[in-house]
Amino acid sequence: MPTGGRKNPPRAVEKETATVASPISGREVELPAMWNRMFEPRVLTDYSPDGFAAISALPGGESLEWCYGCGKCIPVCPVDVVGDYGPRKLHRKVQTGTDLTADPDLWLCTTCGNCLRVCPKEVDMIQIMPAVRETALTDSGTVPGELQDVFEKTFRYGNALGENPRRRAQWTRTAGVPVRILPNDPGPVDVLFYVEDYWSYHPRGQDAARAFARVAAALGIDWAILGHEEKTLGDSQRLAGEKGLFDALVEDVTATLAKYEFARIVTPDPHAFNALIKEYPKRGHTFEALHYTQLLAPLAGQITWARELNLKVTFHDPCYLGRHNGEYDAPRTLIQAIPGGMWLDGFTRNHAAERLSERRVREAAQTGADTLVVCCPYEVSRFEDAAKSTGNDHLRVRDIIELIDEAMGLGPANA
Repeated sequence: MPTGGRKNPPRAVEKETATVASPISGREVELPAMWNRMFEPRVLTDYSPDGFAAISALPGGESLEWCYGCGKCIPVCPVDVVGDYGPRKLHRKVQTGTDLTADPDLWLCTTCGNCLRVCPKEVDMIQIMPAVRETALTDSGTVPGELQDVFEKTFRYGNALGENPRRRAQWTRTAGVPVRILPNDPGPVDVLFYVEDYWSYHPRGQDAARAFARVAAALGIDWAILGHEEKTLGDSQRLAGEKGLFDALVEDVTATLAKYEFARIVTPDPHAFNALIKEYPKRGHTFEALHYTQLLAPLAGQITWARELNLKVTFHDPCYLGRHNGEYDAPRTLIQAIPGGMWLDGFTRNHAAERLSERRVREAAQTGADTLVVCCPYEVSRFEDAAKSTGNDHLRVRDIIELIDEAMGLGPANA
């Protein structure tokens, strides 16, 4: 039994003799000591169940206490690969009296969903972590400073980077093709392209946004953006526990969308895609939504290629496109359609031995690839930084749309 965090062997209780009466004949049988050896009752009150009770009372938090300690979640947890983490370990912390709302481990889970994939008890960290984080935000206030900064920037500016909304469409000026901005040119459109924050503001994200604009124009897609009227859809903020901010964003976003007529929404951000198909419908707002790879994959046969790309690539699946929403084929269809090259399919600082991005870059380099391909706006810059910090500067990081743009001969480098 556990005593002070350690397991001690149970104390055996033996009697010299014992008798047992048969329930059928009533005859008494004498048992020698070897048959009447018993263990004393297990002590189940070393720790209070209050921690589990508090988390189970939260909407979505009830499954944490279902854990029975098999440990299958630990080897598949990406944070445990670079640190000391996993649902089983969080369960044990709560079991031994840790207040999870005040513990740094609360903020390390990426909600990638890999643990749920293997858990026989269906302990659902995708529901548990946002619920406990929301409590930490509202009750204890023990929120990492950088995360609080993101919340404040999102509330004030409508984007996580704290950029001026008037600059959202600035990337279009150097796209090389006209980009329709609905507030300036209202009217029906087939595809409302929801650019989201990183493609709107981050320099490497803007490279991909311009590449998409050129590819969409070449394929004759009828599309437009919201420009300065766009706000983040807020899925990452929701997962970080700011449900109130997310609900406010839903109201603002849907009010803006109601002003325009479009057939479907397409986004490069797997989190935005997840919000549109799972979270917004829960609040009464349903749209036909696609990730940009799902829009382009059926059109791959119509693309006119200008050159071959002699690259060895490995692809990094976004958690919220693949594991969470089941889309694995569309990105691969596009990569395999690009002529030339070789197709290879591969597989926070203070609280981990190395960054998750550094681990992934090492894995990519070990496959022999020279290009790590992604289709999530967050990944390009963080993997490029990781390539430098791990000494794998030879490894290029490219969004799929950048490779398509290059192979079609559309980008500035091809002019």
